[in-house]
Amino acid sequence: MAEKIPTTMTAIEITQPGGPMVLKPGERVVPEPKPGELLIQVRSAGVNRPDVLQRQGHYPPPAGASDIPGLEIAGDVVAVGQGVTRFRNGERVTALVAGGGYAQYCTVDETNALPIPAGYGYIEAAAIPETYFTVWHNVFERGALQNGETFLVHGGSSGIGTTAIQLADAFGAYVITTAGSTEKCEACLKLGADRTVNYRNEDFVEAVKDATSGKGVNLILDMVGGDYIERNYEAAAIDGRIVQIAFLNGARATTDISKLMVKRLTHTGSTLRNRPVEFKAGIARELELKVWPLLVERRVAPVIDMVYPLHEAWRAHERMEDGQNIGKIVLDVS
Repeated sequence: MAEKIPTTMTAIEITQPGGPMVLKPGERVVPEPKPGELLIQVRSAGVNRPDVLQRQGHYPPPAGASDIPGLEIAGDVVAVGQGVTRFRNGERVTALVAGGGYAQYCTVDETNALPIPAGYGYIEAAAIPETYFTVWHNVFERGALQNGETFLVHGGSSGIGTTAIQLADAFGAYVITTAGSTEKCEACLKLGADRTVNYRNEDFVEAVKDATSGKGVNLILDMVGGDYIERNYEAAAIDGRIVQIAFLNGARATTDISKLMVKRLTHTGSTLRNRPVEFKAGIARELELKVWPLLVERRVAPVIDMVYPLHEAWRAHERMEDGQNIGKIVLDVS
């Protein structure tokens, strides 16, 4: 017999905008699944940069989403809403959510959930959705990366970076990445990067030109922004594409836009959290078809940096803000 679902649960609340210590365990009502939704008993939850921004007061949840932080979960289906057709109680799933992941229970539209890949536990599974959805859309759909092209990803040791390196390598690209230490550069090489650049003592523009015989790269995935924008224009090849997904160095930049015109560059960008569930469902279908087999074969896999218990979410945020992580930080909810 299935366990009875409690009426209340432990969740991590942002008690006020501020540093990591504003994250406190609190008691919330267990949400009920709406039509088309699953109720997941969360076993693990991924930690991502947008969670940090939300905690600081810079990234409020979309209308209708939970104010509890957390954008990706793994766990067990314990209840289903009206009209759910794919998943049943007891099935193990991983899911992309618009909020609510740092909690014992969370609801999600069934189209934004996927079965946990064979051979994966909850910790690894919780580290998949946010980065794999983001990378697939921005690198392969929006960025149109093709077999044989050259690809530069900044922040190669981050959750996004480690995912982008592996997927780009698996689909036949030549991968260059930036990272901030020798240890991080070595980790990126092991994941499939062909060339690494320690940005603390090497100019990535010169490194890119050296690696590409002066041609530049076909695609750049940038989460840095600021002064990197003009340097990305320098590093890009003729008809190159640049996809912006964050701006850790600031959202404003002064750049010579003539490079954009002369090189016929495309500079685009996107966010994922506020997109409709139908849009995310499309990415989920593509991932299940094209990436899930690679995960099962371990040709690609999430890189786990550290795991913290749910009530120590503040430590996870400290770790992320310190910038020492290589790969994903995960909360153990079970």
